[in-house]
Amino acid sequence: IASDGQVFVKFGRIVAKHCLDKRCSAELLCAAEQTHTISSQLSIVARVKAVTAESKSSSELLVSNAQNLIQAVLHVLKAAEAACIKGLQQPPPHSEEEEVAAFCMQWRKNLLWHRAKESLNSDRDELGLRKTQARAEPTLMAMVQEQSPQTKNMPKCPKPIKGHTITDSHL
Repeated sequence: IASDGQVFVKFGRIVAKHCLDKRCSAELLCAAEQTHTISSQLSIVARVKAVTAESKSSSELLVSNAQNLIQAVLHVLKAAEAACIKGLQQPPPHSEEEEVAAFCMQWRKNLLWHRAKESLNSDRDELGLRKTQARAEPTLMAMVQEQSPQTKNMPKCPKPIKGHTITDSHL
């Protein structure tokens, strides 16, 4: 679990590096650092627990740290969503950064498609407000959960013109 936390740290740092909005980038870097700290702490606690006698308090500490790591990862994903909405700079071609950007832009495309379908809904309530359907908006967490362990490669996206940012026109 601790090593998986480091994967999200790397993901967060890559998205933050290419985010167009400085506040979103700073928030994402903060979340990634918090996740890194908790992940390292969990790794240390797990190693200590592995060589010491079984105790209830050490087990509780391990579970508590794992739960904290999950919350920190969720924070990274929420901050990454905000960064993706603001837009990302085009990363270097044929790099891991490009794969991360493609993954994020696929999520953004799904979100915008979902929102467009919702806005076309003509059902109105008694106040004339548009009714939304019960389906939740797509999240990065859902896309991460859909990724199977065998297919770590993220989908490729169309290549934007060099020097341009990844925005709706490239989706």
